[in-house]
Amino acid sequence: MEKETPEKMSEKEMNEDEIKINYESKNEEKSNDAEESEDLSNKVAELEKQNEELNNTLLRKAAEFENYKRRNENEVQNLMKYASEPIVMKIIPVFDDLERSFNHLDEETNIESLKTGLKMVHDKFAKAFEEIGIKRIETKGQPFDFNYHEALMQREAADVPAHTVLEEIEPGYVYKDKVIKHAKVIVSQEVVGEGNAESNEDLGEEESK
Repeated sequence: MEKETPEKMSEKEMNEDEIKINYESKNEEKSNDAEESEDLSNKVAELEKQNEELNNTLLRKAAEFENYKRRNENEVQNLMKYASEPIVMKIIPVFDDLERSFNHLDEETNIESLKTGLKMVHDKFAKAFEEIGIKRIETKGQPFDFNYHEALMQREAADVPAHTVLEEIEPGYVYKDKVIKHAKVIVSQEVVGEGNAESNEDLGEEESK
């Protein structure tokens, strides 16, 4: 058997060291891969947990919003349904007074008392209108305004300017800032003579607007 020389022994030792290093390196790589795989699995599990929590939160928020929407719709419906309640509550006492007056009408012998009762009802109605926001349109002596007045006829008048309201036939009313009923009126026109035709023409144009 051939005796190993120092050179061959040294080469063999080097090969064994290299194999050992490669083996350890592979084991270390496997260990690192295992750690990375475990870390990745943990991250995936954490992300899945977060995703589930977000889904649950989203479902809760969607349910809360649906409940809020339903409540809001019910509140709006009730608001619209009973919007006139304040007006009704102001009119009912006046109606009750009027009914009481009618119930005592046959027994009433004093005309002055009857007038007083009717005036009281009228005043209550006027107060209720004022509180609701209903105002009567001013007419007599006011310049004709097609936004508030409806001219039923014209009458010659020398003592007032043309297009002045002379008489109110039916009252008109404004609710807050909206005209809900135009006042029906008689309007002055110039005394027959020069400029009369032109005056009537102007009034006709205002009404047509």
